[in-house]
Parts: sequence; C-alpha cells; structure tokens
Amino acid sequence: MRIVRHRHEALARDRRGATLVEFAFVAPVLLILIMGLGDLAYQAYVQSILTGAIQKAGRDSGLETSDPAAIDNAVETAVLQVAHKATFVPAPKRESFSQFSDIGPEPFTDANGNGAYDANECFSDINGNSVWDADPGSTGQGNASDVTVYTVSVKYPRLFPVAAWIGWNQTVTLSAKTILKNQPYKAQTVKTVKTICP
Repeated sequence: MRIVRHRHEALARDRRGATLVEFAFVAPVLLILIMGLGDLAYQAYVQSILTGAIQKAGRDSGLETSDPAAIDNAVETAVLQVAHKATFVPAPKRESFSQFSDIGPEPFTDANGNGAYDANECFSDINGNSVWDADPGSTGQGNASDVTVYTVSVKYPRLFPVAAWIGWNQTVTLSAKTILKNQPYKAQTVKTVKTICP
C-alpha cells in the first residue's frame, strides 16, 4: 500500500510533461495568429503590386498610341506573378471626363434640401444624354486632354485555411484606381454642358 501511495505522490510531483500540456493549449492560438498575419501581409503585398501596375498602366494609357488591351494584359500579368489564382472581375474599367471637376454625380439644384436628386430638379447635363446621372463618365479612354479614371478589381483565394476559423471570406477582393489626364496630342473635344430643368 505504501508503494502505491509513493508512486502516486511521485507522479503528482512530476512536472516533466507540463510543458507539453501547456503547448497543446497555446499552439492552436499561435498557429491561427501566424496564419492570419501571413494572410494579411500577403494581401498588402498583392495590393501594392496591383496599385503600382495600374499607376504605370494609367500613365501609358494617356498616350495617343496606347493599346488598352495590351495595357490591361500587363496589369494582369503583374498581379498573376504574385497571386497565381487571381481573377479580374469585373474586367478593367475606363471612364473618361472632359475635366477633373466632372468626376462624380452631375451637379443639380437641390430645391427641397434633401441632399438627393429628385426628378423635378434642374441639373447640369455633363454627358449630354438629357438624363441626370450619378456617374456621367463615358466608357473608354477618351480623347486628347480628357481625364480618365482607370479601375481594376482582382479576386483571389486566401493562402491559408484560417479564414473559416475566424469568420473571414475564403476569397479576397482588392481594387485600385488611378486618375490621369490624357496627353494633349490634339485639340480637346469639349461637350457643351446644358442646364436641364424637367
């Protein structure tokens, strides 16, 4: 009986396995933290590559001899070098405006002061379609001296399975935008802006 009691006391005093038990509690949290930080760092890296690529693309697009399809391909190639499974949805988008101040909703007279355009209020028809637009830009690169907004969105699957454990989406969606003025390779075609009162 004394031998059994002695063995139990010796086992109770033995601390050789304590570290292993403590590690079993800490390891899952540590792994989630490491994978989460790695995922965020990778996301920042992909964002910086995308931003740099579209800034160069925007500058190249402003030339008269630019090839929009080739420029879009260059952006996609730059991103795919670091995010191999990335997809570009929607496709890269270009909108042109006559001047920087035209970017944004068409100006209107807020007669009732509600901060939103109502069908009976006067507005400046920037794009000449006789309808108030929240986005009056024209599709495409535009012409000489026009201002172009170039936007690219990319989606890719996360590197680690940590997303499901902490409530993140399994995919990451990133966007980048650049606004540049086309070179004045010829006289700019400026639309006459009319004020329309329905």
